[in-house]
Amino acid sequence: MKIIPAIDIQNGNCVRLRQGDFSQETIFNNSPLDIAKKWVKDGAQRLHIVDLDGARLGEPININLISKICKTFPSIPVQIGGGIRDMETARKYINAGASFIIIGTKAVEDPNFVKDLCSEFHKKIIIGIDAKNGEVATEGWVSNSKVNAISLSKKFEDFGVSEIVYTDIEKDGMMGGLNIKATVDLAKEINIPVIASGGVSSNDDLKKIINYEKFGISGVIVGRALYENKINIKEAKEILRNVKNAVN
Repeated sequence: MKIIPAIDIQNGNCVRLRQGDFSQETIFNNSPLDIAKKWVKDGAQRLHIVDLDGARLGEPININLISKICKTFPSIPVQIGGGIRDMETARKYINAGASFIIIGTKAVEDPNFVKDLCSEFHKKIIIGIDAKNGEVATEGWVSNSKVNAISLSKKFEDFGVSEIVYTDIEKDGMMGGLNIKATVDLAKEINIPVIASGGVSSNDDLKKIINYEKFGISGVIVGRALYENKINIKEAKEILRNVKNAVN
């Protein structure tokens, strides 16, 4: 199970939001590149980058900055989301060095778009399922689609989607722990690996989620807990190894 640090970019800064609320922003650093360097140095196995401006506006805003991060760490896979709603934008991010692109709003609006992307960019497409009370949110989390998260995920099972990032919006940025039940329920219902996201607050949360790896949990995204030094990547990786070895 991969530990994946989150780098959310808004107005050129590295920020974290609370429950996806753009008005509840905490700026942790004015250089996302410096933060990426820190996470890579600490042993990150992948980076999760979200262009929050792009998610809100529906077009890539911070692509130059994101491209610089990708090119600085060519050996570290980078997954990118935020405002990728047409083939041209997807192609730009792949050309910019993204290992994976995350499709959120457009996946809800037009599942066939995901099918086309998977055909052109084999094993490079991740679906972002951002849910509140089991229903998918879109447009940078400001709209409720009324679409059930599990039902939507099932539509992509035969498309060749690499993974699904499942984020519980009510948990995100709140340091209250993952919504493990909802995440595992999703993983059990589909044949696509699931990356858990939203609310990781301590190593205890990681110890809990590793127990469900066998159901298809392939990674966990960590944000605020890293920035507030509640979790250290090196220590967390060692803890997960120990828990896994103990179980085996």
